[in-house]
Parts: sequence; structure tokens; C-alpha cells
Amino acid sequence: MGPRTTGRAVGVVVLVLAALLGSAYALGRSLLDDPPRSGTGTTASVHGAEYGEQSAGGPSPEGTPSGRAEAGQDGHRAAESLDDGLFGSRVTTGSSEVALTFDDGPDPQYTPQVLEVLREFHVRATFCVVGENVQNHPDLIRAIVADGHTLCNHSWKHDVQLGQRSPNTIRADLLRTNQAIRDAVPDAPIAWYRQPGGAWTYPVVSVAEELGMTPLHWNVDPSDWQAPGATRITALVTRGAGPGSIVLMHDAGGNRQGTVDALHRILPDLTSRFRLEALPVDGIT
Repeated sequence: MGPRTTGRAVGVVVLVLAALLGSAYALGRSLLDDPPRSGTGTTASVHGAEYGEQSAGGPSPEGTPSGRAEAGQDGHRAAESLDDGLFGSRVTTGSSEVALTFDDGPDPQYTPQVLEVLREFHVRATFCVVGENVQNHPDLIRAIVADGHTLCNHSWKHDVQLGQRSPNTIRADLLRTNQAIRDAVPDAPIAWYRQPGGAWTYPVVSVAEELGMTPLHWNVDPSDWQAPGATRITALVTRGAGPGSIVLMHDAGGNRQGTVDALHRILPDLTSRFRLEALPVDGIT
């Protein structure tokens, strides 16, 4: 084959490769512009989640507000502002007040200590309780309510993947937890639901709202479930809190002495800057 023939062959190959690359680019752009939709409604990866682990919406690494959530692939609305989290879950109080929330209890060792510190500083909070713990410690639920704190359903056994289950399974779980709470305190309102791990999905939000509960997220997370120590918990909460903050902490699910110790430092600071109140028993509209 002569030089001229070789040159033509090379030119043809270059043109074919250019056409293929152009087609691949166009196809890639079309896939990005119109992503495939999923029917699961899942908004967060929950693989390998442990008890107390926060998944969706991710804990802010420095305890500050975690920012706006992205839209889910199934087309349901996601966050438009810090007042509106994944699938309509609440991430602020909607006012200048700051709300402290405590997850995973009640616990016979740490919940009484948390209550004692809150009582010392005349602060009311919201306790997101796990059904099986409620069943085992109804006296602590009565103590929480007697001190003027509000209650939040946190599922029966802290099932991070509950939102991926069928609506009937979700409904049965939430109703079972509500019943355990009402067995302990028959007249106490249950206005809130917090999904374990923050792993919100459209089905779990829909069922919670159907049962009259507002989905409750947060915007300040010191990751105290990892037991980083009282000094770090204190720094992250006091630095991250602002008007309208919902602060996530834990009174159960592991060694929570660091959280209890941190409260002795957190409360003097926060009460000097904000009004701290339990979330209202009629939810936030």
C-alpha cells in the first residue's frame, strides 16, 4: 500500500473515531439531563449502618447546619431551604427558639442524668424514644413527661432501613411504638417522628404524616453517638447552634457520659444566647 493510500485510510479512521466520540458525548449529555428514575423513594445509603448512626442528610463534620438536601431520584420534592428537609422533614424550629433533642432512649443510666441537668437549667427538650426501650422503662417516659418535655416516636427498635419497607410494615412499627408510649403515659401527645439514621424516604414520611406526626430532622449534629468526648461535643454544639436550630444528641444507644458531661457546659452558653424550648406538642405547620 502506497503513502497516498495509507493517508486516505488514516483519514477515514480519524473521521469514524470522531463520529463515535461525538455520539458518545451526546448520549452522555442526554443521560445527565434526564436521569433514570427509581421507584424506591430511598434518599440515603444505609448499608452497614449501626445503632445510632446518622446516615441521610449526613452529620455536619463541624456540628454546623448540614445545608440543603438534594432532590430524590423518584421525583418527590426535596429541600428548598433549611426549613424544609428531605421529603418535608423539619430541620429548624421555624422560630428563633432552639430545640434540644435526645435520641434512642429511654436509658436507665443516662436518661435520668440528662433530665437532672435539664432541670437544673430549667430547659425543656424533646425526647425521640425507641419503642422497645419505652416498653422496658415506662417509668422514665413518665418522668420525661412530668418534667414538661415532649415526645417523639423513633421507631420500635431503631430500624435504619424502616423507610425502605412496605407502608404496612412502617405503619405497624410506628403504631406499636405509639402504643407503648401511651401505655406509659396515656394522655401524652406524640406529635413528632424521627427516622433512625435520618434515612428519610417518601413512604416513611407519608405514613408518619398519615398518623398525625411531623417528620423531625435536625441541623446541628455533634455526632455524640460516636462518643468523641465532652469537650468536642460542647464545641460543636455551641459553635453550630443558631436561631431556629434543632440540635441532635443522644441519651441512649451506648456510653453517653460524654453527652451528659457536655450538657453542663452547653446549657449555660445556649441559655445565655437563645430561648431553649421543647418542640410544640401540635407539631410545626
